[in-house]
Amino acid sequence: MPISNANYEAIDPQATGPDAVARAFENQVAYCRDNGAPITALVCQALCELLDTTRGGTTMLRVRKWAGPALADALPLRIAGGLHALHLSGEEPNLAPIYEGLDPNNATQLVADALERHEPFMMPWLDGPPQTNEAGRSASFAAAFLWLVDRGLPPDIELFELGSSAGINLMMRRYRYDLGGATVGPANSGMRLTPEWRGDPPPVGSFDIIGAEGCDVAPVDLTDPAQAMRLKAYIWPEFTERFHRMDAAIEAANRFPPEIVRSTAGAFLAERLGRAQAPGTTRVVMHSVVWQYIAREERERIVAMMESAGAEASKDRPLAWVSLEANRDTHRHELAVTYWPGGENGTKLANAHPHGEWVEWDGG
Repeated sequence: MPISNANYEAIDPQATGPDAVARAFENQVAYCRDNGAPITALVCQALCELLDTTRGGTTMLRVRKWAGPALADALPLRIAGGLHALHLSGEEPNLAPIYEGLDPNNATQLVADALERHEPFMMPWLDGPPQTNEAGRSASFAAAFLWLVDRGLPPDIELFELGSSAGINLMMRRYRYDLGGATVGPANSGMRLTPEWRGDPPPVGSFDIIGAEGCDVAPVDLTDPAQAMRLKAYIWPEFTERFHRMDAAIEAANRFPPEIVRSTAGAFLAERLGRAQAPGTTRVVMHSVVWQYIAREERERIVAMMESAGAEASKDRPLAWVSLEANRDTHRHELAVTYWPGGENGTKLANAHPHGEWVEWDGG
């Protein structure tokens, strides 16, 4: 299966069985290829090719017999993250031709050999979903906040994030943004986000995040070098700028760690929405690349809670829901905003690269 021939096919994310496993890997190959990640595409293609063999040891045996929904579980990215970590550790130098972008014609063999030599290292990477925290997504959130302020919502924002991972986006108040010429954030920030901007810039204005809290079922502590390295392993190696942003985020977290609690999204949201909201503030619930990892029943509960809280919102105490999530039909990430009162029907503001490389703004 040459990378150029891999195709993305929308399927039920909860599908299980060998066909669903194979489709998850081929979808990942196509997704990586179409998002400028040929190295990660090559790794996922090698893994896809191993599905029909006996190579890859116990790790691939577990992948072939995966009982859960391979797509919803992000199975390809679990094992790809482990392989990248193996390369970063220096324990498997034979993977270097792949990660140096040399496009070796024996990539499948190199991956199989690495999996068989490092089973104790690789197996735990299959135990949980990938952590894909990325500061670049904050640029989309910042643009959405400017849009909300332009709609008349108070610029003082009380922020709650679902699936915060390491809390990198919770620290977005500390970052500087250039959004197609619209600038916001502290001028002296060590984190400067300047995505390629397509279309008109967002409204000119400002906002202030007066409080930021998040949750995750398995939060990452950026002040722990081992956990920080694990998060780096999930960064696609093609995007070297993401490593620079991660280093800046680690530095920021060591100065003042973000507020994250270990909790499910539903439980966290129920408690936070039950708090009194100060007048003259906008309460924002946001999340990025996390919705697919939340069980359907919990997603339905979250929607119901947001609609119920929205019905109680007022012009002086509005509620907004900002998301950057994949549209499984179009194979693109969409920045969407719903707010109460007045914006209950929701608005798609932009398409955006999943790691913040570009934003295609249409402003609704």
